Amino acid sequence: MNNPAQKQNARTAITPTREQDFPEWYQEVIKAADLAETSPVRGSMTVKPYGAALWENMTAIFDKWLKDYGIQNCMFPVLIPVSFLSKEAEHVEGFAKECAVVTHHRLEKDGKGGLIPAPSAELEEPYVVRPTSETIIGEAMARWIQSYRDLPMKLNQWGSVMRWEMRTRIFLRTSEFFWHEGHCAFETPEEAEADTLHIMGLYKKFFEEYLALTGFHGPKTPEERFPGAINTIAFESMMQDGKALQAATTHDLGQNFSKSIGIKFQGRDGKEGFVHTTSWAYSTRIIGGMIMMHGDDDGMIMPPRVAPVQFIILPVIKDEATGAKLIEFCDGIAANLKKSGFAAKVDSRDIRTPDKMWEAVKKGIPVRIEVGQREMEANSVTFVRRDLGKDSKKTCTVDEFYGLAQGVLDDIHNGLLERNRKFLHDNTVDGNSVADIRNFYASGRIGFVRVPVEVLKDPELEKVKQEFKVTARCMPFEDKGAKVLIAKSY
Repeated sequence: MNNPAQKQNARTAITPTREQDFPEWYQEVIKAADLAETSPVRGSMTVKPYGAALWENMTAIFDKWLKDYGIQNCMFPVLIPVSFLSKEAEHVEGFAKECAVVTHHRLEKDGKGGLIPAPSAELEEPYVVRPTSETIIGEAMARWIQSYRDLPMKLNQWGSVMRWEMRTRIFLRTSEFFWHEGHCAFETPEEAEADTLHIMGLYKKFFEEYLALTGFHGPKTPEERFPGAINTIAFESMMQDGKALQAATTHDLGQNFSKSIGIKFQGRDGKEGFVHTTSWAYSTRIIGGMIMMHGDDDGMIMPPRVAPVQFIILPVIKDEATGAKLIEFCDGIAANLKKSGFAAKVDSRDIRTPDKMWEAVKKGIPVRIEVGQREMEANSVTFVRRDLGKDSKKTCTVDEFYGLAQGVLDDIHNGLLERNRKFLHDNTVDGNSVADIRNFYASGRIGFVRVPVEVLKDPELEKVKQEFKVTARCMPFEDKGAKVLIAKSY
């Protein structure tokens, strides 16, 4: 594995390492960072407080951007009548095998100490637990939109969906996952197309400026489009094992959904027509992407601009007599950092300092501040950057640190992003044929192969896809539709 992340020490917090077993390393990082765990519900996860705080930070930033663009938040039922999905044949074909179905509204005792669905409580019409909300939001739009004066209608929903996955992995692929889903209706096809491009631009900005993740973005091939869409634009990032992660998508649905659901409007010319709709989303899957791109063999490395804790302050207490005073000194530092808008926390728990340090490392907290008796007396701090480890240890006065704090976080972010860009560049190769794709993956190399779109027409490509489990990811905008990326993916 071409490894972009640096090691913290000869000793590692996570076993196995990335080189030894990347999938298992990934699971162990989640556990060590206390982000999430498997739940009693098959294939679903429980996101723990630290992971939930990360997601809240991400949603708060992006939600504001959506509102600035004119998006209105709404909340729709989690249960969708089966008949709604049946209205859109192509759409339901894409999700039918993944739907969880609700058929009864009451339980009763089975006579053996358990519970079963009551035969008398069978629903007239079954419901599916929403796999996505195009159909139920479309039904509402059909009632809410009467004329061009009601357009554009720009809606968004934060929540969860369920797709009954057979093989699950926390954050990356779970039966229930958390996301936002935008659904918009427009008067013209040009407006719909502009919407998909604008939102993808927001995704790219968010991923790069806040998550320190980069990638390729561009249209999906027709075979890989969202069911029912006339165009799908995807953002594809490369993980440390060389696989692609689809970080976000936007979909131009044309009039396919509006015609099947009946979303009509009276145009400016007085004639009746169908609206042009779009949908788009990113989900908690991107947290998995952050782990797999930034993490090292010591655990998570949290991008500082979304980190739940940016500065962890550790009082190094060696004399119980002065311990309370030291904690008070640390509390003052944390308070001042918070006043400046930083997320700071004092870890004053009654546990060993080395254990606190390792916990901070595994959680990926961007900056660890160590304060002992000597620092307190000198009104100074010693701090360590998570991305650089012990080699970055510095001591300065408290006031100097306040002046350095923002620059340190920015430098961590920029370093992570630049490392990600370099890794993506170094592991994306150009080819000209199916043979080039085969030779690349047969050699054991990792990464993306970029080939001319004409290669998609070669019948031999299907054999290579099957043999190496690769797919066409997207046609990068930077190549103006002339190239397509081939990669293994999550």
